[in-house]
Amino acid sequence: MGIEKLTDKQEKQEKIVTMFDDIASTYDLANRVLSMGIDIQWRKKGCDKAFEILDQKELTQITDVATGTGDLLIYWKEQAEKNGVSINKYVGVDPSVGMLEVAKKKVDFAQFIEGKAQELPIADESTDVISISYGIRNVVDRVEALEEFYRALKPNGIVVILEFTKQERAGALDKVVDFGMKKVLPRIGGLISKNYEAYKYLPESIEEFLTTEMLAKELEEAGFEMKYTKSFSMGISTLLVAQKK
Repeated sequence: MGIEKLTDKQEKQEKIVTMFDDIASTYDLANRVLSMGIDIQWRKKGCDKAFEILDQKELTQITDVATGTGDLLIYWKEQAEKNGVSINKYVGVDPSVGMLEVAKKKVDFAQFIEGKAQELPIADESTDVISISYGIRNVVDRVEALEEFYRALKPNGIVVILEFTKQERAGALDKVVDFGMKKVLPRIGGLISKNYEAYKYLPESIEEFLTTEMLAKELEEAGFEMKYTKSFSMGISTLLVAQKK
């Protein structure tokens, strides 16, 4: 039974990676159009909050997991400069070769490594920050991934998670948001990427994911102390920042 479950997880992971390989070339454009650019401010908020909690002016490494095309690494660098923080090394990790190919062309200051969140190719206690934006719900072994984050982070290191967490939508405005996520988003994303199924997967994966409270509990069970949570745009996106105890 255990072997069957592992096989199911592997198949799901491979399917997700293949999907991201397929949409890699249009991923940035689709993101900007669908979010109208507001996701940039969400990402920068996560960076600023991590620097605030760490309260250090020199850091060894920032590691962005499920880095995709490397967007968040760009904002890490920008916000580090604005906050007067010196970063020695930027690393992006992703299982999608297609995404990494795009990232390498656009981000020339970072090292990119093919790898999974639950098998993080990062040495023990070697990184000050681990971030993952809109990728944790695609990790099939989330508990293992959080354990890996804990292992790789330095003592008092920070994990920054941005994600579409599950919401209980009951009001009229909530129904409008729900309609946009389930009907409008797949059509626009599909039109840009020529892959309707990939953007149909997005709202479906959110429905199957955790609430903010459940994800915070998983972080605490993995040994982290919650430091900050914030919901954006009527609960569409949530920022969670936690520190290794």
